[in-house]
Amino acid sequence: MERIFIIGYMGSGKTTVGKRLAGSLSLSFVDLDAYIENKYRKTIPALFEEKGEDGFRKIEGQSLREVAEFEDVVISTGGGTPCFFDNMEVMNRAGLTIYLEAHPEDLADHLLASKTVRPLIAGKSREELIPFITEHLARRESHYRKAKIIYPIDRMNTKDEIHLTVCGIEELIKRRNAE
Repeated sequence: MERIFIIGYMGSGKTTVGKRLAGSLSLSFVDLDAYIENKYRKTIPALFEEKGEDGFRKIEGQSLREVAEFEDVVISTGGGTPCFFDNMEVMNRAGLTIYLEAHPEDLADHLLASKTVRPLIAGKSREELIPFITEHLARRESHYRKAKIIYPIDRMNTKDEIHLTVCGIEELIKRRNAE
């Protein structure tokens, strides 16, 4: 039985890396945000609007506990998931946590290139985004750093760069399992 949680700031590549890692390790893949949207039949922004952040974070925490029971799975979380309640401890008890650590400049580039709608950053230019990410990331960093593996990423703009990231993470998992 294996559970791997991919955490990190929005735009760090959690879903992309998670899907590829799951495929490479022959595990199932669950995106926590998609799980919540399917369960509640509403988008994350709609749940935020309807329930407020506190209400959404409660839903997210309960959903995390549900997927933390799944077996042989890679789970990508929302960027804020590790930062609320005891979510980080839940993930660390249930399986292996991997923090995709990225620089604010790279995160800004990924977010600006993304087709995903992110209300938190809507309408911000790169020049506005970098200080916003830097400040926001500083508040979240202590939670992210509780991960069992911290994997620094640079750019993941090409299939080759993504492949190298996944291979690097796989190698760290193999070393950990061999200990």
